[in-house]
Amino acid sequence: MDRPDDPRPDEPAAAIPPDDPAPPPDAPAVLEPATEPVAEAPATAPKKPPGGIGAWIAERPEELAEVPAQALKRQSRRDFLLLGAATAAALTGMWWLMPDRARSRFAIPWLRDALDGGTSKIGLTRARREQFLDRSMRFDDDVAEALYSKDRSVRTYDRSAVTPLKNNYHGRTPTPDALASWSLNLGGLASGAPVRLTLDQLLHDFPHREQVTRLVCVEGWSAVAWWGGFRFADLLAAYPPAEDARWAAMRSTISLDGNGKPETYAVAIDLETARHAQALLVTHKDGKPLPMAHGAPLRLIVPMKLGLKNIKGLTDIAYTNAEPPDYWQQRGYSSYDGL
Repeated sequence: MDRPDDPRPDEPAAAIPPDDPAPPPDAPAVLEPATEPVAEAPATAPKKPPGGIGAWIAERPEELAEVPAQALKRQSRRDFLLLGAATAAALTGMWWLMPDRARSRFAIPWLRDALDGGTSKIGLTRARREQFLDRSMRFDDDVAEALYSKDRSVRTYDRSAVTPLKNNYHGRTPTPDALASWSLNLGGLASGAPVRLTLDQLLHDFPHREQVTRLVCVEGWSAVAWWGGFRFADLLAAYPPAEDARWAAMRSTISLDGNGKPETYAVAIDLETARHAQALLVTHKDGKPLPMAHGAPLRLIVPMKLGLKNIKGLTDIAYTNAEPPDYWQQRGYSSYDGL
């Protein structure tokens, strides 16, 4: 008896197709494209570490380090305490340096008294605050004075670049009747005798100079102005100061306060600045006599200084060895005020 999986004797067995059947006789021959050997990529040369400054700023590979959990906890606590101490010190210093008027608006009375008492107990008194601020400003002045050069000039402009200049008297503007008896009084001269000069003498005796420079105010604004007058250096050459003089004490006795009452305005200028080629004693603005709003009949223009040093309505110049009083310095501003 035949097994079920044997082929039936009367049926031929199915033919197994060959692995690579031959094409029909009438089929065109198919040409296989020739394959080119794939070039192997050149081996990448190892990067050389950068030399010079590159080695110092190059990013270093990360390194794994295992730190015990207990050590991380200790470090976290230490960092938190250091951050807290640094924050407390910064706030204490900020409160100590804060002006009294700002303090009165910043905190409620009982908290302000507590903070004032706390800072005083650790030696941060008001007197020490003023000493610290004075020394800081003096250091700033010393650096600015050391960087000053009589050979370095500020930028000048074309007249087309002139911009409006506002009246910026510290008080009210003097009235024209103040000019009736005006004169420029000089003191501290090498001759030992005072000198009185009228406006006509100044206009006649000194060469007229003009310059277009920027006036920079401490309040944050600036303006380009066209000035005319004579060099401070020419006045110093004609009427030399005493041999030991280092400062020019400049005053305006026609100056007024905010209520319109007479108030002398004083500015201290070092003689190195006074001898700068761009330091002018100004009599004209925009080609016309100086108006009252901008310091008639005579004002100082020192564009390498902040505007508060550019005294208007000038009446007196006295040369001294010691630094003279200055209106704004007495009110907490710097004394040098250089740009």
